[in-house]
Amino acid sequence: MHLFRLDASIRVEGSVSRALADTAEQAWRAEHHDAVVTRRDLGLDPLPADLWAPAVRASMDPSAPPAPEATALMEQLSAELIDADAYIFAVPLYNWGLPAQIKIWLDMILLNPRFKTGGDLPIAGRPAVLALSRGGGYGPGAPKEGWDHAGPYLRRMLGEVLGLDVHVAEAELTLADLNPAMAPLRGLAADLLKSGHENAAAHGRRVAELLRTA
Repeated sequence: MHLFRLDASIRVEGSVSRALADTAEQAWRAEHHDAVVTRRDLGLDPLPADLWAPAVRASMDPSAPPAPEATALMEQLSAELIDADAYIFAVPLYNWGLPAQIKIWLDMILLNPRFKTGGDLPIAGRPAVLALSRGGGYGPGAPKEGWDHAGPYLRRMLGEVLGLDVHVAEAELTLADLNPAMAPLRGLAADLLKSGHENAAAHGRRVAELLRTA
């Protein structure tokens, strides 16, 4: 078995998205002891931001200069997905949106004609855990309800565009222990974090079971 894990947090120590992904990975590896794990850490090693535009121009305009570096990176990133049997994506919410490094990664993947919308997707139906963390509160009735522009986007991109079977584990109010203004929410934050880890473990086991029965 082959697991692909992607992390996007710029933090290591104290990163909740990484911690949720660790929990999911541990549960998955408990069922697949000898699995190969490929890691892509966009938080510590972000992709070059200047490769996508020339690659798009080269793909659309025959007179545009070729973009061999971008093409090679697109092929490498695509192969990491295609070669895997299951996936863990760990993504925090930054400034109410998607981390820039995740958007670049997705844009590079979608350069590959094999991932063209409406085609036969090479990873369709494969199981994935999406570990999400949010520093504030964005649920029904919260002052910032509707301001999470990362989670819904990722669910759609991973599930509908790339065709994965996505299982979500999430935690919010993760900044409650650091922000004095959020002190009254610390009990709720602890409960949500516990629930997030429980879901991450359950999803890790579920993804492992789906591979055993595939």
